[in-house]
Amino acid sequence: MWIEKDNSLYRSFKFSDFGEAFSFMTHVAIIAEKQDHHPTWKNTWNTVEIWLATHDAGNTVTDEDRKLAAAIDKITGK
Repeated sequence: MWIEKDNSLYRSFKFSDFGEAFSFMTHVAIIAEKQDHHPTWKNTWNTVEIWLATHDAGNTVTDEDRKLAAAIDKITGK
């Protein structure tokens, strides 16, 4: 579940291992590039943390962030 805090949407994803986490990040990168809207994220072994905010809108949450969040949710099925 995405949490809106500090002017961004945030969510953490856990996977079975680094390879699965990296595969997820690759899928997100492809979607983000197609949407021309890129996340701030961090990967530590099997965990990926993502923050979404629209920099052009003063680092606030916009419909672009919600659209990317929904697309990311489709990848995980959650």
